[in-house]
Amino acid sequence: MNSAAVRGTNIQAGLLMLAAADVIRLALPWQMELNSPHVRTVVEECRDPEGFASLREIVGNERWTSTGGGRARRALTRIMLAKGGGLADITVGDTLEYDAELRRSVHGVSSGGTLYYAWLRELGHLPADAPTTLRFLDKVTGQLTCAQLVDRHPVASPGIRTLLIDYLEERRPRLDYSTLDNLARHLTRNFWADIERHHPGIETLRLPAEAVTAWKERLRTRIQRRRRPDGSIEETVVERFERTMVFINVRAFYLDIARWASEEPARWGPWVAPCPIKVAETANRKRVTRTKARMDQRTRERLPMLEAFARAAADHHRLRASHLEIARATPPGARFTLDGAPYIRGANPVGAAARDEQGRLVHLDRAEHRAFWAWATVEFLRHTGARVEEMLETTHHAMIQYRLPTTGEIVPLLQIAPSKNDAERVLLVSPELADVLATIIRRARDPKTGLIPLVTRYDSEERQWDPPAPLLFQYNRGGEASVIHSQTIREILKETVAFMRLTDATGRPLVFTPQDFRRMFITDAIRTGLPPHIAQVIAGHANINTTMGYNAVYPTETIEAHRAFIARRRTLRPSQEYRTPTDAEWEDFLGHFERRKLSVGTCARAYGTACIHEHACVRCSMLRPDPAQRPRLVEIRDNLIARILEAEREGWLGETDGLQVSLSGAEDKLAQLDTAVDRQQQAVHLGMPTFPDLASRTASDSLVQP
Repeated sequence: MNSAAVRGTNIQAGLLMLAAADVIRLALPWQMELNSPHVRTVVEECRDPEGFASLREIVGNERWTSTGGGRARRALTRIMLAKGGGLADITVGDTLEYDAELRRSVHGVSSGGTLYYAWLRELGHLPADAPTTLRFLDKVTGQLTCAQLVDRHPVASPGIRTLLIDYLEERRPRLDYSTLDNLARHLTRNFWADIERHHPGIETLRLPAEAVTAWKERLRTRIQRRRRPDGSIEETVVERFERTMVFINVRAFYLDIARWASEEPARWGPWVAPCPIKVAETANRKRVTRTKARMDQRTRERLPMLEAFARAAADHHRLRASHLEIARATPPGARFTLDGAPYIRGANPVGAAARDEQGRLVHLDRAEHRAFWAWATVEFLRHTGARVEEMLETTHHAMIQYRLPTTGEIVPLLQIAPSKNDAERVLLVSPELADVLATIIRRARDPKTGLIPLVTRYDSEERQWDPPAPLLFQYNRGGEASVIHSQTIREILKETVAFMRLTDATGRPLVFTPQDFRRMFITDAIRTGLPPHIAQVIAGHANINTTMGYNAVYPTETIEAHRAFIARRRTLRPSQEYRTPTDAEWEDFLGHFERRKLSVGTCARAYGTACIHEHACVRCSMLRPDPAQRPRLVEIRDNLIARILEAEREGWLGETDGLQVSLSGAEDKLAQLDTAVDRQQQAVHLGMPTFPDLASRTASDSLVQP
């Protein structure tokens, strides 16, 4: 080492000692270039030992010593060296300044994350109105004003600009933000800005016929740009799918102004003009028919594969969980084998990273995390038919209980938060869905408090932060509770398809999207006899035609005949058909579950169906035995055995066959109860279910990093 390097090192050490003693301040850019491993230790021991001790007790030793915890501690020490004082003196502005400097540095945001900010909130020194997280703070713009929405695509005419702003302000109270955003884009970029660009100087809504014709022709197509493998850009002229929606919004713009002019002539009267869009141009039946046929074909392809896909999701999670268990049981730096492939455990005792033979880093804990949420997504969506945004907004408080007034039986319900039509609804929770929800709750609970952490979700559609809530679909991201994004849901579903190697008729991967599960749920419900207007309420559709549009089981001619039948019936009796169910109908629907209650369990027959076994319940496969009634089943079985012996002794051979069938049914119900008890005991006492031999599965991981 030369003398200049020695002097530089000594100067740095002296500066650090002075800064640790709070004598001088060290600028953040200078600290970003400093990689001394002793800075954090010196500051923690000299500057604020009591504060760091309290923080360590709050966050726990595991999070404190983890890799993410080390980065958070380094961030806190850097802020203290730059601003002075202790942990209690750090302000929100200090953290924002550090976050901005971190993003400008060569390390990037992944070098520090935002865990340090979450720790400060847990410590309780930040004000109550402080941001809940710094994550994505640079990408959050909030809701724009109507003037800002218009000025994104400048309008040359001052009068037209003011008119557009006033029109959006008038419509805003009745629209959600995403709809308002699209409306502003259609009226400015797709309509008036395009008119002014090709026909400058227009100051009125009364447009020349040639300008309207040219605008409609330009709006018919758009340029689609794709990057070729060699890096060049390929441009293709394609049809503009949103053309009809632009026509609808422009026509509504003209007609609204004409209607408002009768109420406020001074304000809207000067702008009244003939509408350039005809009624026929706002209906694109051909495109709607094509879209319906394409969606029906997707449903027909995927519905037969739904059960196999659900089993594949469960197998995928069991495989990743077994890999993670093996890795965690291996000492750091030791070798282990997964499905015949050798790996070397990472040096971090808390994490579960490993390297394969090629030296690539594999995050086994991350793979297990993604596989679990893929399984949870598949089970939740296929049992509820909810939208993906509704699933991600489901909280721990959404599970409620309803006690039937006649029998006292408790029926579990799931409360679905308002989504598209702002109509809240509840769903009956099946036993399968109840198991899934219980598993998700166990996963999301904080191991220290036993409670589900409160997390804040950013609504990208409304451009605003939702209040903190115990969301079920959350995970621990580097020690900080974080919500799961809808794009992540789509990615992990693709990983499950890749694990299953499921393809369509053309050999391409049969991709499942969250909307596919919603279509399959409604299709299966209507196919099995659920009345369409009941399915409409369960699905949360404002129009029953939307619900019927999801039905993709029958051939095309059957669907068209059914639609014609519905149209005729609506004409004859519009007040009695296609309406929200009455209280009496809902009482009848809920009463069905009361009539299913039996002495030894519950009948699982569908709503509106009669018993097909003449109430010989012990023989019926639809009987779900109650574990509390096991002694009664044992008594029935013993009685049947005694009656069979009596029949054989007395020579009543005609009665023996029927008694044998009943005996087989009773023994089958007892076996079901014993299997359920064994599975429950295994889950409680072992902590992990036993996994089948999945050696044939490959250990490839989509999260491999070079």
